[in-house]
Amino acid sequence: MKIKHIICAFTMLGLFASCAIEKNEETPTNGKEFNHFVEQFADIKVLRYKIPGFEELTLKEKKLVYYLTQAGLAGRDIMWDQNYRHNLKIREALERINRNYGGDRETEDFKAFKTYLKRVWFSNGIHHHYSNDKIKPEFTREYFEDQLLKKSRTELPREVIEVLFNDLDNKKVTKKDGIDNILSSAINFYDPDITDKEVSEFYKTAYKGPEGMPIEAGLNSKLVREDGKLVEKVWKSGGMYGNAIDQIIGWLTKAKEVAENEKQAEALGLLIEYYKTGSLDVWDKYAIAWVTSTEGNIDWINGFIEVYNDPKGYRGSYETIVQIKDFDMSRKMKVLSDNAQWFEDNAPLDPSHKKANVVGVSYKTVNVAGEAGDASPSTPIGVNLPNNNWIRQKHGSKSVSLGNIIGAYNNAGGTGRLKEFANDEEEIRLEEKYGKIADKLHTSLHEVVGHASGVINDGVGQPKETLQNYASTMEEGRADLVGLYYLMDPKLQELGLTDNYKELGMAAYDGYIRNGLMTQLIRINLGDDIEEDHMVNRQWVSAWAFEQGQKDNVIEKIVKENGKTYFNINDYDKLREIFGRLLKETQRIKSEGDFEAAKALVEGYGVKVDQNIHKEVIKRNKQFTSAPYSGFINPILEPLMDSEGNILKVEITQQKDFEEQMRYYSKNYSFLGTEN
Repeated sequence: MKIKHIICAFTMLGLFASCAIEKNEETPTNGKEFNHFVEQFADIKVLRYKIPGFEELTLKEKKLVYYLTQAGLAGRDIMWDQNYRHNLKIREALERINRNYGGDRETEDFKAFKTYLKRVWFSNGIHHHYSNDKIKPEFTREYFEDQLLKKSRTELPREVIEVLFNDLDNKKVTKKDGIDNILSSAINFYDPDITDKEVSEFYKTAYKGPEGMPIEAGLNSKLVREDGKLVEKVWKSGGMYGNAIDQIIGWLTKAKEVAENEKQAEALGLLIEYYKTGSLDVWDKYAIAWVTSTEGNIDWINGFIEVYNDPKGYRGSYETIVQIKDFDMSRKMKVLSDNAQWFEDNAPLDPSHKKANVVGVSYKTVNVAGEAGDASPSTPIGVNLPNNNWIRQKHGSKSVSLGNIIGAYNNAGGTGRLKEFANDEEEIRLEEKYGKIADKLHTSLHEVVGHASGVINDGVGQPKETLQNYASTMEEGRADLVGLYYLMDPKLQELGLTDNYKELGMAAYDGYIRNGLMTQLIRINLGDDIEEDHMVNRQWVSAWAFEQGQKDNVIEKIVKENGKTYFNINDYDKLREIFGRLLKETQRIKSEGDFEAAKALVEGYGVKVDQNIHKEVIKRNKQFTSAPYSGFINPILEPLMDSEGNILKVEITQQKDFEEQMRYYSKNYSFLGTEN
């Protein structure tokens, strides 16, 4: 589970909506000061990040980092194909046009084409990385066919050209109530004619693993219809995506040879076996080996992991993150892991829903050395894995905060939106003083304590089976609520994590409510419902709390003389009590598998938008030039070799812009055909 695409659950939305990233005019990268800002287009800002601590690694450790990043990039085309069945054809055509177009490149139409190309690159396909809406070209079909295709000698099937300009496959993922979510989603996890009901029926009888140790059924396959029957095309060597997976295996084999210790080597060996066999029983063995491998300076995330892109919550998107331990911050944040049982024991949950023994929650702040797939260019800032509940309960989990990514966001920031949407100077003061540490602690509490807490009642199925299309947003909301409840607890000050728990909590509550009820709305089009799981959970948490506190005026809606709306918290202690009640209820829903209660909460509070507020927010936000979404280009790791091919050193270089990186990736890491 990750804090992501929100830009990530709570924390990055705090940075975007509360601290507001304004366009950052820094000195060039070739100067002494590192320039985090790369470029901005459409609704996207592209940044770059440093890799602190890389030069302190041994040559063997640098080799391990290099091999792991190469393994990640080798599978990047998998994510493109997963996102939509025509994506690789479209990317190949767009990139050919970009290389070969012989017409006028200074026209508004061609500039619109370049923006469209960059947006498609950023989203790993033609659907927006966050809203899931199909990205509409701001040039005509006639221009595309008569000018761009012809003058670059590029071919694209007519049915694909039509998709670019019509309303077919408009949503990559939809989880709306009352429609067939599988048929309505363009995600390439299912044949286009397969229905929601057929998927549910298929997994009623599919292999689920040993008793008490269920596998993540469907995690690494596409469900297709062959000879009238549904079958899984497994993503493995010799199977679907086999050419790219063989490249991944090759780099992981090299990584295993330079593992820091036997535990790491064992985990890498099992990951290789999993990619070779496609066995989800082996995936569970790997997950256990990985989560219990806690020694060493290097770690990784690699595989088909998060299921947010599957309307039914089965299939995992390809993702990799290579990590170097941030020693100083990890020591500071370890205190939460060490006290995880205290937080569980003191949570406002029904006693039967608490864990008697919180096992193995490890938390580290790390620095990213490379990302690919679902983690790039739009990256998480916090991750908690593995996702399989029984492994988490028995063997624990790893939680990481991506320190250099958070640092890059912070160094590209401003305060304009904060001052526009905060109610008064006190709210601004609290955010400026405690906002960043509140964000970090909320990420930590969300990942370390939130996702690790609570138990499912005996005999109750996994949330993807019981809560179905509401499982992801309910889980993210539950973890958010754990963090919110404890952000105003004196225990944080007692543990030395803040000098003033009260003001820290006030800043966190202000930011969450401001974002959940207002500022996150800059991310969706006027008139649209909220559909992305994390955005939905932030609204249902905030809206439910607002409604519950109306009797005592806990949160006050204020419309000032200038017509601008604000939400002001009048009683922070009562708001904490409200968060506690909602946390208890969300844990009950998960523990008991109460689908109807989850539906009532999400549909009643999280999906529909106050259109008057939305219109006002968009109008007030127009003054800011900063894009609402950010992502990253990755540093390039370049090995220097001797005449026999031995690596003598590994150097870091930064590419000049987003286009240079994407062209480099297409040239060096395109291992799949356009049909898979």
